[in-house]
Formats: sequence, structure tokens, C-alpha cells
Amino acid sequence: MNIIIVGNGKVGHSLTKQLAGEGHDVVVIDKNPKVVETVINEFDVMGICGNGASCEIQRQAGVAKADLLIAATQTDELNILCCMLAKKMGTRHSIARVRTPEYSKQMDFMQSNFGISMLVNPEFVAADEISRILRFPSAIKLEPFANGRVELAEIAIGDDNELIGKPVHIIHERYRVRVLVCAVKRGDEAIIPNGDFVIKKGDRIYVTASRPELVSFMRALGLYRSRTRRVMIAGGGKVGYYLAKQMVETTNCKVKIIEEDPARALELSEALPKAEVICGDATEHELMAEQGLEQQDAFVALMGHDEENAIISMYAMSKQVGKVITKASRISSDVLGSIGLDSVVSVKELATDRILRYVRALHNSEGAVRTLYRIVDGKAEALEFSVPNDFAHIGTTFRELKIKKNVLIACILRKNKVVFPGGDDCMERGDTVIVVSSIERLRTLDDMME
Repeated sequence: MNIIIVGNGKVGHSLTKQLAGEGHDVVVIDKNPKVVETVINEFDVMGICGNGASCEIQRQAGVAKADLLIAATQTDELNILCCMLAKKMGTRHSIARVRTPEYSKQMDFMQSNFGISMLVNPEFVAADEISRILRFPSAIKLEPFANGRVELAEIAIGDDNELIGKPVHIIHERYRVRVLVCAVKRGDEAIIPNGDFVIKKGDRIYVTASRPELVSFMRALGLYRSRTRRVMIAGGGKVGYYLAKQMVETTNCKVKIIEEDPARALELSEALPKAEVICGDATEHELMAEQGLEQQDAFVALMGHDEENAIISMYAMSKQVGKVITKASRISSDVLGSIGLDSVVSVKELATDRILRYVRALHNSEGAVRTLYRIVDGKAEALEFSVPNDFAHIGTTFRELKIKKNVLIACILRKNKVVFPGGDDCMERGDTVIVVSSIERLRTLDDMME
């Protein structure tokens, strides 16, 4: 695909790296000549220095023949204008990063009237991810497939986990639950396990299951945590606002926000009357104790600096808070996770993933990719496919299929029923198939065959 990226900040740079690495023809537009020079030298892309909202600059970038323009500058209005111009000048699809809450409320209007294919609000995406974790705090991360009927959960194997030293195949026999271990992170390695794979201390396992089966599995392991009823949020920025709004409006959760800036604290208290807003510094342990940190079910660190978030998260963990979630903006989630933090949410990585899923689905529309998530710190992918009517291997048992190494059929959704396939099962028309793979560029069901 021919893709133009306007703005090479954190999200733009990450998108450039991923999309150029996947073989797309990428043109980067940025006002800063040093940024343009760096991105040209670092990746196999074309760079143009200039204003992405300029017709002339867009023409130089080949906008008339572009399949997609992604506007990821720091200014919402500029991103929207870039997309509108690109659409008028011939680009087929456009994506705008939009961060202002007022604009987020108008997404449907802007998409239908301005011709923008997709609007991404990184802070809202991060808040949505955190909200999903708080609703099921037993998992480090939780991703939905098949319209929420199947969950992909990341679980840490701690020192006393009874799965240590056990092969994967005993899970169903011992616990009588229908879950499948589809990937394992061991150190820096991503492993697609078979039934004889033995789980070790320190592993992070990725399992697919329906929500009821996942709950049963967590209960059996003694890892189940009840739904969050009290949460403390440190930092009342955009992510904190979106998260608090979701929690007070969709759950019975009691939300307490600690915000240092008096003006922002007042603004939040007026915008979120159902939440308790405290004006103070969340790095002061006396204040945190006074506000009942130890009585909270969950603590979410959403302050402006990653280092502050890491420190106060570790403090909350030392006080035995049940679930601790840490926002990362600059430092990678992998680095923060390596120092023992529970759940780390990267705004940049989430926004990048959301855009990449759209681009890949657009690029592979004929291959019927419906959902795609990067897991194991980007070393593996979980993909959701629709089985097309003309798929050559319909009715062929998995025992007969020659499937590539490091590819696993995690589960099948068939007429609202979740099926964990065995050797005698097969794919049928209309199935939704979840595939986990560490092979790059697995984009169609045919790609997984030898």
C-alpha cells in the first residue's frame, strides 16, 4: 500500500517503523528537517519537510495515488484538515489522531461528513484498555475477540503457581476448563507451545477462553480477583478523565482522583460529580495514606512522567493494593514490566496498535482479517479470521492440514459456540477462527499452510 504519514512524533515514528517493515511504501511529512533526515536514514522511506496541510506538500507526497494518509501531528485541527485535503485530492482512506474530548464526542459526525475513515484518540484508547483490565483484574491484559465472546488473557506465573513444572496438556484434565495456552513469554522469547510444553516460574502465558471459562480457570488457580469496587487514580489528565468517566458511568465503582493542579482538580470535580477529586501530590505518601490507599481494590498511575508513575506504582504494590496499573508514555512497557510492575499500559503502543489493526484489515480485506493484536511485546500476533466461502481447506481435518511451525489455531467460534479444535475438527463456512503466530506477515488463512 502507498501510505503517507504526517507528523513523526512518538506515534508517527512507531507507525513508520511498523509499516515500512511490513513492506508498505511510506512517505513521511514533518516540519522539522532533522526529524525528516533521521527517519529517511533509519527506515527505507521517503521524507518531505513541510506542512502536511499544504496542498503542494501533499502533491509531492503523491496524495492522489495514496491508499491511506495518517495524520498524527500534535494538533487535532491540523490532523483533521490534512485528512480532509487528502480525501479531496484523491486519497482513498484517511486516519486522524484526535485528542480533544470535545472532538471525540463528534467522531461519527466527522467521519460521515468530512470523509475521514477513522479517528483515534490515544488517551481514550488507553482509558478503555485500563477500564477493561479493572473489570477483570485477575489478568495482566485482556483482549476481546469475536465481539467479546472469546477473551485473550495474559497471566503471570508467580513463585507459588501450581502450573509450574506442569505440561500444558494437563490443564483441561485437571481443572475441567476449556482454555488453551496459545503463547508463552519466557524472558525475551515468544513461544507457541504444544501440549508437552512445560510451564516455568516467571513465564507469562496467554490463554484464550470464553469469559465464564476464564473465570473458572482463575478461580481454580487461586488467582481470581473480584471486580474492582474502589479505585484510586493518580493524575487527572485526559486518560484520568476518560477512565473516571467510564468507571462512574458504567459500573458502581467508587472513583477517587488525586490531581496536583488546583484549577484542573476543580475542572474535574465539576465534570465528574460522581467521582471524588482530591487536590494534592500523589507522590506524598502521607497524603496517599490519608486518602486510604491501602483500602483500594486498584490503583492507577496516570501522572505526566513515566518515572513518577513507576515509583508510586511500586509504592502501591508494597501496600498490597490488589491491582496496580501504570501508564507509560516514553519508556516501553517491556522495560517497566521487567522491574516487577503488574500491568503496564503504553499510550503510544495502544494508539499505534489500533491504527495498525485498521491498516492491516484494509490491506487484507480479501483475506478476511477482522481483528489483530500484537502480543508478547510485539513478538507474536493473535489474528481473527472469517473463513471465506471459497477457502480451499473447508472440511479438511486439522490432522490432515500441513500447518506451519509456530502457528496455532487457538479456537473457533461457530454459531456462537466456542470450539477448541482437536485433530479431527475442521474449518467450516462462516466460522470465526483465532490464530496465534510468531511468524511475521501472516495475513490470510492460506499463509499459515506449508
